[in-house]
Amino acid sequence: MMIATSNTITSSGKIAVVTKGRARISCIGTRSFLLEAPGEFDLPAQRWIWALAQTVRGWADIAEVIPGMTNLLAILKETPEDPELITIRLLEAWNSAESLDLAGKTIEIPVHYGGAHAIDLPAICDFCGLSDREVVRLHHEASYRVFALGSAPGFGYLHGLDPRIYMPRKTVPSLRMEKGSVTIGGMQTGVAMLTGPNGWNSLGHAELQMFDPTSATPALMMPGDIVRFLPARIEL
Repeated sequence: MMIATSNTITSSGKIAVVTKGRARISCIGTRSFLLEAPGEFDLPAQRWIWALAQTVRGWADIAEVIPGMTNLLAILKETPEDPELITIRLLEAWNSAESLDLAGKTIEIPVHYGGAHAIDLPAICDFCGLSDREVVRLHHEASYRVFALGSAPGFGYLHGLDPRIYMPRKTVPSLRMEKGSVTIGGMQTGVAMLTGPNGWNSLGHAELQMFDPTSATPALMMPGDIVRFLPARIEL
């Protein structure tokens, strides 16, 4: 088994070796291949996914590449005669991919924490054992990176949540969560793009328009962007 590594600088200034590990590849239909990065949901894994996407986009037989959250979907123009060869190519590309950091913009999102839209804040507090003010503080003091877009038009999967306010997704989704709800789902946070069923946990609301289909760049967020939530109002 091939193991690839890279170096990263720790907070103490020392160089630490980060092991990339062996990716897992699954066939999705006859023309699509999903590569999933091993290990933790973290920034080093996502940087390798960003690098892999750049490489695979250059292949002549690729119709579309969709980088996800520590995974990548490669869609071929035609059904391959030998799918195993595609798997081998993807694994080789993964093993040789260098870490790539996308230079994104900084997005500041004013949030009304608490109030009528924070339907899950009490449950978050119960699960974490923290007060509502502490949950809100930990959420808005963090800085987040957009790993990928998906689920709904313009929805960004954000990495950087403080582990102290980790909250599992609901086993039974809310039937009608409002567009703009600021939510936590596992170790991720995000802003609901649509009003409807949602399994994440809401602790506030944002009025900022995150997706404009009439714009030349409809989605406000892009992979690599930095997101900060600003407490425009706290109602607890």
